[in-house]
This record gives sequence, structure tokens and C-alpha cells, in this order.
Amino acid sequence: MARAYGSRAQLALAFETTYGTAPASGYTFLPFAGTTLSSEQPLIENELLGYGRDPLAPIRDAVTVDGDITIGVDAIGIGFWLKALFGGPATTTGSGPYTHTFHSGGTTLPSLAIETQMPEVPRFEMVAGARANTLRIEATRRGQLQATVGLIAQGLTGAGSSAAGTPAAIALQRFGHFNCAITRDSVALGNTVSAELTYSNGLEAVETIRADGLIDGVDPTIAGLRGRLVTRFADTTLLAQATSGGTCELQFAWTIAGGPSLTWTIHRVHLPVPRRTIPGPQGIQAEFDWQASLAASPARMCTVVLVNDQAAY
Repeated sequence: MARAYGSRAQLALAFETTYGTAPASGYTFLPFAGTTLSSEQPLIENELLGYGRDPLAPIRDAVTVDGDITIGVDAIGIGFWLKALFGGPATTTGSGPYTHTFHSGGTTLPSLAIETQMPEVPRFEMVAGARANTLRIEATRRGQLQATVGLIAQGLTGAGSSAAGTPAAIALQRFGHFNCAITRDSVALGNTVSAELTYSNGLEAVETIRADGLIDGVDPTIAGLRGRLVTRFADTTLLAQATSGGTCELQFAWTIAGGPSLTWTIHRVHLPVPRRTIPGPQGIQAEFDWQASLAASPARMCTVVLVNDQAAY
């Protein structure tokens, strides 16, 4: 009897033409580090009386399909997730390298079909009607650079063979933490210990009454972008901004020398006034849980620019 192992699992993704309908082709194998994306249908305890002390059979509740996918931040694959998060980019033409520019605030988001493949069992699970709700990236000095994508989907079907046809493969070229640069108003932000950013589409599941127990769709509400800066307390630049109530532009950039780059520009960032503590003899740090808002120029919250050899997404 074969057993499923994560080392043999694969993930194939395609963008849907019709929401909730997985396409028959056009899939791409994307690298991932782990996933919790799956379906769940809990049981409701039967409350009826009159049959003695032993309980009656439980009732099945509605179906929920959601979860996270942990990915490595690579030059090609991250573009598929950015398209799911923001919508299609504006892409330069001609010969490569190509520049893909994504903007926040789009009103139309694409939906995805994602197949998780476990060939040993065999078990192939196709999630349809998936939309990207959140994407979180953390910048540190050590370790692997990863991102977590949170998704909400409509349904999942399992089969003994793949429904993704013959997915395309991508060339893997990962960004690392050592590639990262953080700037504030175009000036390098020194003494940064760690940083993180989380973009959210504020997705709302449309939970209408249906015979199959599935949701009707997933609609975007107010987007959000927030994060954290942890700095060694060496100057009062950020503290002065937080105290005055001013704003700044933050930029997170990952660049491979002579190659691809990924740049998040958050155009209007608000800083809170943080609590300042002295925990002991070690270095003193300040933590700023920042939030972003709509800027005047450009009239959006953030811009993400990806430069790579992929001609289109």
C-alpha cells in the first residue's frame, strides 16, 4: 500500500475563465513549501430528544474551502500569486527582461483552480473558485525568504487521476533575505532588525443557500496593507514621524545582482507611537506596527514591480 509524502506532492495552478469552473488546460507547476488549502464539512450534534440517552445521528454542516499556501519567493512563480492578489499587471513588450507592474485597489480579481497532487495514493484534489485574500512576507537577516498566501475557494473535488492536463514548468530562481533593501522616502532605513508586510483583499464569502452547500462566490471589500518594523533604537527618525502624525513612503526591494527584482512600494505609511521599554542590558529596540492608506500621488496604496524573464502572466 502506497503512502503519500510531501516530498512527492506537486501543486498546479491555472486562472479560471468562469468562476468555479476549473479549466482543462493551461496549468503551471509552482513550487511550494506547504499548504493547508482544503475543504472541511463539520458535523452538527443532533439536538432532538425523545429517543433515550444515546444521541441521534449528527447532521452535516456547510462546506468550507480555504487555507494557506507557503511559498518560496522566486522570480517567476511569485508573479502568478501577485496576479491573483492584485489582478493582471501592466507588462512591458519586446525582448526580456520584462517589467510587470501591479497596482492595489483593482475592482476585479481573477479566480484560480489549484490542484494538489499526491500520486502515491493516488489522490488529486482540485480546488476551484479560489481567490487570494492575503499575502504576507517577512524580512529577516537569516533563513529562507518565504511568503504565505491565504485563499478562500468555492469547492474541492478529489479524483484518482489529474485533471490539470500537462502543466508547464518554470525555472526556479529564488530571492534571499540577503537580497533585501528597505528604504524610507528613498533613504536606506538603517538599524532594521526585521520587517513584515501583509496585504489583504478583505474577501467576503457569499454564503447563499444552495443545494450543494457551497458558497456563491468571493467578493473583495476594503483592501488593507499593514506590517511591522523592528529597529534598534539608534535615532528618533521614525519616532518623530509617529509623534507628529506624518506619513512616509516605504519600499521593500529584493534584487538578484544582474538579474530579477521584486519591489514593493507603499506610498503612504502611518506609524503609531510605540511603547518604549528597557528589558535588560541588551540592545533597546522599537517596534512600529504601521498601516498604509490611499496616497494622493500616485492615487493608490501600493505598487509592486516584478522584473524577470517571464513574458506574460
